[in-house]
Amino acid sequence: MHFWESVLCALLASLFAAILGGLYLTGAFRRRRPKEPPLDKGLIPWLGHGISFKKNPAEFLEKMQKKHGDIFTVLVGGNYLNFMMDPHTYGTVIKESKDKLDFDTFASMVVHNVFGFRPSESHHKVVQQVSKRYLRNRNLEDLNQVMMENLQAVLLRNQGSNDGERPWQQDGALHFSYKAMFQAAFLTLFGSDSPKSGDRKGTSKDSRAPQCAEWFEDFQKFDHYLPQMVMGMLDPESKKETERLRNFFWDVLSVEKVMEKDDISNWVAEQDHQMDETGMTEKMRTQFLFLLFWASQANTGPATFWVFVHLLTHPEAMKAVKGEVDRVLKETNQEVKPGSPMLKISFETVKTPLLDSAIQECLRLKVSPFLFRSIMEDMDLKMADGRDYSLRKGDQLILFPFIGLQMDPEIYPDPKTFKYDRFVNPDGTRKEFYKNGKKLRHYNMPWGAGPSMCPGRFFAVSEMKLFVILMVAYFEMELVNKEEKVPPVDPSRYGIGATHPSHDIQFRYRLRI
Repeated sequence: MHFWESVLCALLASLFAAILGGLYLTGAFRRRRPKEPPLDKGLIPWLGHGISFKKNPAEFLEKMQKKHGDIFTVLVGGNYLNFMMDPHTYGTVIKESKDKLDFDTFASMVVHNVFGFRPSESHHKVVQQVSKRYLRNRNLEDLNQVMMENLQAVLLRNQGSNDGERPWQQDGALHFSYKAMFQAAFLTLFGSDSPKSGDRKGTSKDSRAPQCAEWFEDFQKFDHYLPQMVMGMLDPESKKETERLRNFFWDVLSVEKVMEKDDISNWVAEQDHQMDETGMTEKMRTQFLFLLFWASQANTGPATFWVFVHLLTHPEAMKAVKGEVDRVLKETNQEVKPGSPMLKISFETVKTPLLDSAIQECLRLKVSPFLFRSIMEDMDLKMADGRDYSLRKGDQLILFPFIGLQMDPEIYPDPKTFKYDRFVNPDGTRKEFYKNGKKLRHYNMPWGAGPSMCPGRFFAVSEMKLFVILMVAYFEMELVNKEEKVPPVDPSRYGIGATHPSHDIQFRYRLRI
């Protein structure tokens, strides 16, 4: 053999070995071991089912469940993901020790990709402890009252005070509800700018046009990139834009500026104080404040829209909820009329079972988080029906209650249809739900579960209830196109939390008074 032939053969052999080695490292030759879940790698090495999964996760996983059953493993972009769909087994996964199934590993990666810093276990404990203290019970009631005042100020601003019939105004249901919640929640949690000396009159809630309204578009732009940021898949242009938006919000929410504001919530102030005590730098504290800001807005705004638009498109639901609101106002001796004081509602004493049910139903239909657990060691998982499966260290175990639970026709007959009273019995008590004749402990999981459960879920539900109560109390509302239906979801947001609509729909509104 000639010299160059020998060199060429050596190079080809090296290339072939490198390709085989790369395929081995990416799991291309992985085979299902005894007791492991069904394995589906797709047809493309490394990428696997990445394209179908990214395009529409819910549709893809529904097909996989029909093909493989309640547990299966799929290859997605070099990662082996084990999906658990059996709701009776969710509790076993949620209770497993972090030595075997760890949430913090994935959460830390997401926070770093999106917000630029890596939280530690001590940071996670601060969030859980402070949220448990300030977003529940009496402290939650106090926060609700501030939110209600701010939300009324936002909704009633620029409505005029002239006598006679009020003019109709028009807006997109998503734009209107999301922006109103954005402004009111920012004022409630992060306070307002301190007034200049001698300008105390300008501090009334109905007279200060919050600058945060100007930030709404930028916030939506940033949130639009979230799915790509989570997976670290931004293209150069998108990466440049998200960096610009981060820097903008880091300036707006700098520790120095936020801590100078009036009426900052104890929830925000106490977390910042404790983060400072853990040794977090001022830069990281600012990054953390942006994380709190995003967490308080990104899911609640779209979720409020889904409640609002379902009521607008279902007259019988709107009528039932309005009747309940009218009853609440009568029971609390409050009226909506010119010159009347702002409404005050305490959810400790006031019960709204139909509104609660309508909100639960919208969360079931439109909120779809992935519950990630990193598999820290080879382990066995016992299903509720007695079957045993082996899971590999380094893989991910994921619960997707949206398909495995919330869209199950056995649990929820006609699951894709909105039924505002689905979660309430005729006597006002909560319904119970069953699968295979067995009562479900976890029957609706829009907020996650265990260590990944949203710590702000009680406040978020209160915000949605307040928005609906104020809208039906103060305004007449109707769709511009009375035949228009609830818009479909944008499939790219499945797995992130609250889904977004593919498009907005127009409605008209005017004050009743």
